[in-house]
Amino acid sequence: MDSLWDQVRARAANCCEYCRLPQWAAEFTFPVDHIRARQHGGTTEPDNLALSCPHCNAHKGPNVAGFDPMTDSLAPLFHPRRDRWHDHFAWSAATILGRTAIGRTTVDVLAMNAPEAVGRREALLEEGWRPDDG
Repeated sequence: MDSLWDQVRARAANCCEYCRLPQWAAEFTFPVDHIRARQHGGTTEPDNLALSCPHCNAHKGPNVAGFDPMTDSLAPLFHPRRDRWHDHFAWSAATILGRTAIGRTTVDVLAMNAPEAVGRREALLEEGWRPDDG
């Protein structure tokens, strides 16, 4: 039987569930993120776990919300088990755009468009990768 971690990786198609970076394009193994951190009562069950690249994982930390940079209002972060990625985000070449308060807040808190993240995605695009291909 597959471990819970293997199940999370398979469900995510081995891509970060936040920025969509594929595991094969990274030098480090992606950690499994507790969407709601254990320190805040989050459980280690499939509905609270997401595959996350090291960059997104380090920036997310225990956060479940942040401030929308457009409205300065508190907004929840993207929840991979409850939210649909394309409802909250869009691609503009290698840049991830937030379509909603959830998307904008997640892009901001997780620093999804930090120069190194965009640079990595630009290199992948030049090699023929398409973000929704995995």
